[in-house]
Amino acid sequence: MKPSSSPSPLLLVVLCHFLTLLPRYSSQNISEDDRQALLCLKSGLASGDDSTSTTGALSTWRDGGDFCQWCGVSCTTARRAAGIQLASLNLTGRILPCVGNLTSLTTINLAENLITGGIPPEIGRLTELTYLNLSNNALISEIPATLSSCSRLETLSLWRNHLEGEIPRSLARCSSLRELMLSQNNLRGRIPVELSLLPNLSVLYLSSNYLSGTIPPLLGSSPNLTSLSLRNNTLTGGIPGFLVNSSTLAFLRLASNSLTGELPLGLLNSSVLFGIDLSDNQFYGPIPEVSNASLPLQYLILSNNNLSGSIPSSLGNLSSLSYLLLGMNNLQGTIPASLGNITGLQKFSLTYNNLSGTVPPALYRVSSLTFLGLGANRLSGRIPSNIGLTLPNIQTLIMQGNQFDGQIPASLANASHLQFLDLKNNTFSGEIPHLGGMVKVDLSRNNLFGEIPNFLESESFSSLQLLNLSFNNFQGPVPTSGVFGNSSRVFVQGNKNLCSNSPTLQLQPCVASSSKRKRILYVAVTVLLVIIVLALLSTAMAIIYKRKKATTQPTRQSSQVMKKFSYHDLFKATSGFSPSNIIGVGRFGSVYRGIFASEPHIAAIKVFKLDEDGASKSFMAECEALRNTRHRNLVRVISVCSTFDPKGNEFKALVLEHMSNGNLERWLHPEAKKYGIEGALSFGSKVSIAADIAAALGYLHNQCNPPLVHCDLKPSNVLLDNDMCAHVGDFGLTKFLYNSSSSTSLVGPRGSIGYIAPEYGMGSKMCIEGDIYSYGIILLQMLTGKNPTDEMFTGGLSLRRFVELAFPDSIDDILEPSLILWNQREHGSTSSDNENRRTVGMQTCAMQLTALGLKCSSESPKDRPMMDEVYTEVASIKEAFFSTNK
Repeated sequence: MKPSSSPSPLLLVVLCHFLTLLPRYSSQNISEDDRQALLCLKSGLASGDDSTSTTGALSTWRDGGDFCQWCGVSCTTARRAAGIQLASLNLTGRILPCVGNLTSLTTINLAENLITGGIPPEIGRLTELTYLNLSNNALISEIPATLSSCSRLETLSLWRNHLEGEIPRSLARCSSLRELMLSQNNLRGRIPVELSLLPNLSVLYLSSNYLSGTIPPLLGSSPNLTSLSLRNNTLTGGIPGFLVNSSTLAFLRLASNSLTGELPLGLLNSSVLFGIDLSDNQFYGPIPEVSNASLPLQYLILSNNNLSGSIPSSLGNLSSLSYLLLGMNNLQGTIPASLGNITGLQKFSLTYNNLSGTVPPALYRVSSLTFLGLGANRLSGRIPSNIGLTLPNIQTLIMQGNQFDGQIPASLANASHLQFLDLKNNTFSGEIPHLGGMVKVDLSRNNLFGEIPNFLESESFSSLQLLNLSFNNFQGPVPTSGVFGNSSRVFVQGNKNLCSNSPTLQLQPCVASSSKRKRILYVAVTVLLVIIVLALLSTAMAIIYKRKKATTQPTRQSSQVMKKFSYHDLFKATSGFSPSNIIGVGRFGSVYRGIFASEPHIAAIKVFKLDEDGASKSFMAECEALRNTRHRNLVRVISVCSTFDPKGNEFKALVLEHMSNGNLERWLHPEAKKYGIEGALSFGSKVSIAADIAAALGYLHNQCNPPLVHCDLKPSNVLLDNDMCAHVGDFGLTKFLYNSSSSTSLVGPRGSIGYIAPEYGMGSKMCIEGDIYSYGIILLQMLTGKNPTDEMFTGGLSLRRFVELAFPDSIDDILEPSLILWNQREHGSTSSDNENRRTVGMQTCAMQLTALGLKCSSESPKDRPMMDEVYTEVASIKEAFFSTNK
């Protein structure tokens, strides 16, 4: 008999048991793959500072243990990594490609960190991914097209990085995408038409990039689109009809582009639109009528366009409005009384239009108003005497450049929130009533009279940044304490009956009466006798003091306690002094963009190259200068770091206030003029910058004790903040004038070629007149667009000589062409009269600035004006220009 071929029962039992264990072993192997991928990801993000929260957050990420218990990691029931949540932990480093091995991930959130490098294309292998948030980091390179493989992706948030290139068209394959947020990057090209085909798209944010072309016509056709932001790009064309007729769109933000055409008739009659911002474009024609009185619209911002016609009274039907901003257009007629029916209105602006008539009384009774801007029109009448009571929440009141008359209401003292009051260039009369503490007060060019009230010297006005009382009929002495102690914040010129003994105010001196002089003489004699007695008693102390003073120079300590930063703090804030964070390179060091965990704002960190000859002296000079100075037009120092790096090398750095708009040099001469007119400065901006620089130098020369000479004034050392306000920086070559003269010895020429005063090249002593020469060259450079080191200036021809030859008859031939283009672009051509008036006003101011620049850059120092005279003249030119260019 043949033996049976069937397997034995024992073998079957073993085989079944093996097959039962196989899935478990397979699952364990996959989990181990996830562990290794997570550890690999950590290696790219690990920080070297054990004291930071970064290490604390990732300290649980180590070999061994259950990775599902690691900080920020969530898992599926099958023990697979499903989510990574590590937002706002100050993580640095890069995202490594091994993240693509975590194939079960559905969520990645690394937002609000300091991660650099590119987005790994391997993320496209994460087919289960539904949420990817890498926003608010420092990522570079392009958006990988492989993200389109993440077919289940619902949220893609990459805003506020440094991403470049075009938006991948392949993203349209992510059919589940609901939120696409790519704002505040460097993306270029057109908006892909394919995005219009995303059926579930609800939020699309592409603002603050360099996108061009027209808005895709079908972009509003998505049945779920609720919020669209394309602001701050270079888009052209009109508003597609699908956006206007969308039944779901609640927010429409298209501001700061080059869009044109008339506003669609149905724009203000949508039953779902909550907010509309079309400001800073080139829309023209009338504002559409409102036919529906029950609309939910709360924000309507149409400012800075070319809209014309009258303001529709039907806007008063938009009872839900909080913001109504229509300034800087060509609107005419009167202000509709129906606007007073919008009882919840908070911000209302009609500035820089051509409106006439009186202001409807009902508008002054909208108690919710915090901002009321009616300036630069042709409005007339009187401000109600109870305005401070009917507008209890008002913070900003702008009514300049109109024909208002009567007295300034005393009830403004009851407006406890009022910070900015601008009533200049009207016909107000009477005395200044008692006011509460404010930040800016401009009452210039009216018919006010009487003495300057003493309450302006009080502590409640200690935060006052500007007080302009110029060109009125005030009389008597100018107060000397409080805000009046800082001449850069007070303007009183043009009041012929005012007097002051301060040389910086350029007013007639105050002369005491006969009886008053006798009282003063009596008091002076008495005081002198007391001083003599006290002097005899304190001779010994005086001798000791004089000896101490001879050996040590007293220094003033800043009233502000500086924050302390270590080398590791600076190393971490700059991502290891990464070259990608360099924002400037100078003779003695480099300036880095830095972000501190403890600071809400970006800082500029100047690291000195101490191996360079003179770098250490430059550091000490900056420390000395910054310690003894404090002015709104000087760069503010946050901290000083003088220590040793981990290798034992000496390390010195300054932590300074970051200026978001870079330096003046980059604006005067942008690379290859690639920004065109948009990259240039308007004439108004240049006048304001000139006034800011003059204010800073006036402070250094006249209000510092001892006076301070900058010695290296040039456009690259003039920094511009977010409001384009100028701040003078780089005090590495500064010198205090400790003796009584206005000059000190000079060892070698100080400054930069093209801006150095000619006397420095001949070994003359350093003096404040050298700064004035540099300032004059900067003025001429801003007006002509020519760099003083340009190749054309050879053979005895300099920038100053170039301007001098054309002045005054051929001044138009040497002015930078973009000044005229800017003036036309800012104001359009509303009428030939207005255009002519603005052009003539600009030419007059340009002529005055040119004359001042030539005077400041005179060959001989004695022919140059003092800085307080320069500042007074520039401030007057600035005021005249802006009053003309309404």
